[in-house]
Amino acid sequence: MVFPDLLVKNVAAMMFCKNPAKFFPTTQVDIVIFPEGCIKNPNNMIEVPKIVGPVPDMIKQALDYIKTNVIKKRIIKQKDKAESIIFFNYPYQAIEEAVVNALYHRDYQEREPVEITIEPEKISILSYAGPDRSISIDAIQKAERLKSRRYRNRRLGDYLKELQLSEGRGTGIPTIQDELRRNGSAPAVIETNEERSYFLIEIPCREGFGDRVLIGDDFISSDGDKINDKINDKIKSVLLKISELGIAKRKDLHDAIKISMPTIDRILKQLISEDLNLIEYQGSRKTGGYVLTEKGKAFIKSMNE
Repeated sequence: MVFPDLLVKNVAAMMFCKNPAKFFPTTQVDIVIFPEGCIKNPNNMIEVPKIVGPVPDMIKQALDYIKTNVIKKRIIKQKDKAESIIFFNYPYQAIEEAVVNALYHRDYQEREPVEITIEPEKISILSYAGPDRSISIDAIQKAERLKSRRYRNRRLGDYLKELQLSEGRGTGIPTIQDELRRNGSAPAVIETNEERSYFLIEIPCREGFGDRVLIGDDFISSDGDKINDKINDKIKSVLLKISELGIAKRKDLHDAIKISMPTIDRILKQLISEDLNLIEYQGSRKTGGYVLTEKGKAFIKSMNE
């Protein structure tokens, strides 16, 4: 039976239509990854296939991709303490709130996708349009709580609340900032323009996630989990010998530690890499040798404490 006079409500198209773009063009999520950063190397990028479908499906697909491919956990075992320190490069709950907010509050009349840009230092989520004019610029810059007197897509918000994807009480930004604070991350930053034509939130990567990690007022080295446990003692021996000699050649290390030359080469390559950066080569090929970097000196000091 056909009912020609029946009209599809906007919220029904957003929530249940397999292709909401029939009603709202460019209803999609675009994810772009810049492994080296969009400023450092804009030509090196990975474009994820566009995410389409009902709003809940787009939220789930975007979050599943980020959770699987981006979010990482680090565990640091503290000296003389039973408890380990656990944190993430990005707390999942903060990303979840930001993605839900972008699709909840976007203007579906705008023919622009929700854009998620992933860089080494941050995740940026851009949506159109911007925050309501009832929200002051001062509140936007503080990025603590954006309490609007008017909700865009209120009915959509009601459905997302039923699915436990949104609270619908202006708690999104406070939740994001609280999750970042509990993870030891810097706060998120919000940006818009005077016309309120867009909403950009930048969620920073946890400081020092891949290097030295700030816990409270102290730096704790996270390099240990990057070193192969099977040769950890040998690596320490090489570092200590370089520290003792001041400057060391491959042969010096081979003679002093009695490690095979291929193993010496493998250890040196590992220690001089950007990931560890504990040693560097100084001088010419004939007269130079390996010395500790400042980071290497700090690592030796932590070993001796």
